[in-house]
Amino acid sequence: MSAASHPQLSNELVDHLFRNRAGQMVAYLTRVLGAEHLDIAEEAVQEALLKALQTWPYNGVPDNPAGWLFRVARNAALDVLRHRKLVSQKTAEFVATAEMGSSAGSSGDSDFEEKLRDDELRMVLMCCHPVLSQDARVALSLKTVGGFSAREIAKAFLSEETAIAQRLVRAKRQMREEGIGLELPSGKELAQRLDSALEVVYLMFNEGYAAQSGPELFRKDLCDEALRLAQLLADSSVGTPQAHALVALLAFQAARLPARVDSQGEMVLLEEQDRGLWDQALLALGFRHFGLSAEGEEISPYHLQAAIAAIHASASSEADTDWEHMLQLYDELMEVGPSPVVALNRAVVVVKVKGIADGLAELRSLAEEKSLRNYYLLPAAEASLLLQMGERDEAARLFREALKRPCSEPEKRLLVRRWAECEAIAPCFY
Repeated sequence: MSAASHPQLSNELVDHLFRNRAGQMVAYLTRVLGAEHLDIAEEAVQEALLKALQTWPYNGVPDNPAGWLFRVARNAALDVLRHRKLVSQKTAEFVATAEMGSSAGSSGDSDFEEKLRDDELRMVLMCCHPVLSQDARVALSLKTVGGFSAREIAKAFLSEETAIAQRLVRAKRQMREEGIGLELPSGKELAQRLDSALEVVYLMFNEGYAAQSGPELFRKDLCDEALRLAQLLADSSVGTPQAHALVALLAFQAARLPARVDSQGEMVLLEEQDRGLWDQALLALGFRHFGLSAEGEEISPYHLQAAIAAIHASASSEADTDWEHMLQLYDELMEVGPSPVVALNRAVVVVKVKGIADGLAELRSLAEEKSLRNYYLLPAAEASLLLQMGERDEAARLFREALKRPCSEPEKRLLVRRWAECEAIAPCFY
């Protein structure tokens, strides 16, 4: 099939390669240029993408498309160096590696692939330096390592594109001022940097898994990128049991994505999901990394969350779930990594183990938590329990309260259906 006669096919290939190779290309160029020239590396990679989009639909896809992108990006960076008359030593290094471009990205060049993975790992750790704010670390990782545009990041975080662009500019300026480079730290500093990177990846996945608003229940691209980065960290020379636990958690959660919405795009609750739709390859990945996470002595919040997700993953049905063991794990999690959201999730499990009355008491104890005041799931969870008890009026009030809080369109439609069930009327979507 000729890509020239099927421009959509070549565009999809460019997007796929760019998503999977952008971080490696930027990391490779940044290593050669120096971290102070990160902008040049990003511009060069962007130019390679644009040239592919302009030429591949008409001239056909190259035999080695990934290598083509590497070569064009490298040449674009070389042109900028010459134009700006930047360090001749760096230009010489580019020229010395000119022949590498023809095989860069080729699956047959295992040595080069290993160097690319190392470059990308260093880039992730650079973007996740603790001196940067958490928002800056997430945005910089998505832009620099994930190949996301400022517009895509803004969409994911419900922000303005200009605000994201400014955040990225400030982060890069701070990196230059602090002298943050691609060198791998060691000892305590490396552990701190890795913890920061795991935190960023965890937050990235959560943003993708539970969209705060908009037409989609989740952002699969964010979930996929977070899982990819988690695997990169876990499988690298700096990987730890904690990193493997995070991969397990994300893989278990990502496995459920195909069953979280039905064919009409409506939200499907966990207890109603067709577990046959859960991604078996991701479940296997999760259990493999969960086993690797047990090799250390430390029990982190990622370990406990992964253990909870593993119980769901191994249960054939809602009724077959080991709720008592899960409650024990939540009790441990409340000791190791307490948070209002963890307490809310624990309350739901309390219902399964001890009954609705105890679960309601747990939920109502969270009413004054400031961080949950705008969280729709708190009133929605209480409303669902009251509806089970036949207290329709109070349940309806709480569903209406939940509808006032931010949530995605599929979540909002589900709340409307539950509210209509309380009122015994036909749902009206708006």
